[in-house]
Amino acid sequence: MNTNQRTDILFICMGNICRSPLAENVFRHKARSRGVLRFFDIDSAGIGHWHIGEEPDPRARDVAQDHGVAVTGTGRQVKRRDFARFDYLICMDEDNRQDILDRGAPEEKVHLLLDFLPDAPMVEVPDPYDGGRDGFELVYKLVDAACETLLDTLLDRHVIERDARPSE
Repeated sequence: MNTNQRTDILFICMGNICRSPLAENVFRHKARSRGVLRFFDIDSAGIGHWHIGEEPDPRARDVAQDHGVAVTGTGRQVKRRDFARFDYLICMDEDNRQDILDRGAPEEKVHLLLDFLPDAPMVEVPDPYDGGRDGFELVYKLVDAACETLLDTLLDRHVIERDARPSE
């Protein structure tokens, strides 16, 4: 990527109301805070159709808000055209990853979010949907840490000139 191009990232979970909108909005918040949002197009989607058009889960919104991150958006389902449009298809768990690979997603674009978190305490971001606030808090912490290192990785991997990045 050069400084005139954007990197398109799609975060994917099962229903697109908990983990993936949380990751989308946390990543956007981090990129905006660092002054590099213009380099990214960020979205989220779900494997299933159950929550199309719904707002993110109130528990996800509440936990994120407690950490200063607004979670917005509406649920949508992953489409085959997303595989061509997005540069990175970031899945929350192995089932999501396998599902989009089975649908024809190019393997080189597909990643697990926690692959970007060195020394992650687990391999997958657990689905908090059937649990309580503690599960959403754990998911937030995992997503927050992984999005930080994902952003670092993408900024370092691509040719975003150092002078185009804000001073640290």
